[in-house]
Amino acid sequence: MKIAFYDTKDYDRIWFEPLAKEFGYEIVFYESRFIADTAILANGCDAVCLFVNDVIDETAINMLYDMGVKVILLRCAGYDNIDLKACEGKITVMRVPSYSPTAVAEYAAALLLTLNRKTHKAYTRTREFNFKISGLMGITLRGKTAGVIGTGKIGRIMIEILKGFGMNVLAYDPFPDTSLDVEYVALDDLLKSSDVISLHCPLSSDTQYIINKNSISKMKKNVILINTSRGGLVDTQALNDGLRENKFLGVALDVYEEEDEYFFEDRSNDIIKDDELIKLMAYPNVLITSHQAFFTDESLEAIASVSLNNLKAYEEGAPLENELKYQPK
Repeated sequence: MKIAFYDTKDYDRIWFEPLAKEFGYEIVFYESRFIADTAILANGCDAVCLFVNDVIDETAINMLYDMGVKVILLRCAGYDNIDLKACEGKITVMRVPSYSPTAVAEYAAALLLTLNRKTHKAYTRTREFNFKISGLMGITLRGKTAGVIGTGKIGRIMIEILKGFGMNVLAYDPFPDTSLDVEYVALDDLLKSSDVISLHCPLSSDTQYIINKNSISKMKKNVILINTSRGGLVDTQALNDGLRENKFLGVALDVYEEEDEYFFEDRSNDIIKDDELIKLMAYPNVLITSHQAFFTDESLEAIASVSLNNLKAYEEGAPLENELKYQPK
């Protein structure tokens, strides 16, 4: 089997190259992102391996199908960037549903601690031999209330971490896990009661802009918001409005709803044209990182292993545990 691998970074090769040899697969690595204009690069391949910010629309899917591509391997959990309906009866789509929930939850906790205690600012100061601590004050997390929205694999680990901090934890999920030792409440109650809110839910029509003008208005003043899930969970304009009105003690984002053009790339010499992103970056109590919560050696190994095992299952006619299919609403 021959695989066209798009949006290649140096770290992608660390595990995909050696594991592909073990599977007997050939990978052609391309630095280009996948869009309709670059789909032609997959000509002669059996599968394509794509990432979360690739644009997999009907035009591109039809091109792949016409070229004989049989499988789309998403090396990520999110799949709102692919037109599954257009894939029906043409191309099999598989993803990596869970590669390292621990890595993401630990990173969310790291963002919380960094944002609250301003260690990123302290590091910059002391590198310049400025040892003043004015402006670096945080809050004690022990005894505060944390709200976790979404209690899947990542959310569950985040709950454990927050409880380890001695926080009171509330949870919201439309499908509560009764086995968890956590108090489930209505979303409005979580918003009203939480000093810290951490998002751990997938992006869907039901969760898009779950953080919006209305939900922000229900939050406590001086709340901390953490998002390591999907950028589209947060209405950026509403978030900027809330920041301007001093609603938040701090906001930490590892994802952004219009991140496709910027994240994973060096834009330090470019003119940034996204006004909402520019506004966010201007606030001293906002911490933005570049979609790296998953980024551990263990996660990269798992992503490569699951992706290639997905293709092997297809090749051997085995059950496709990680297949994505179009679900009519």
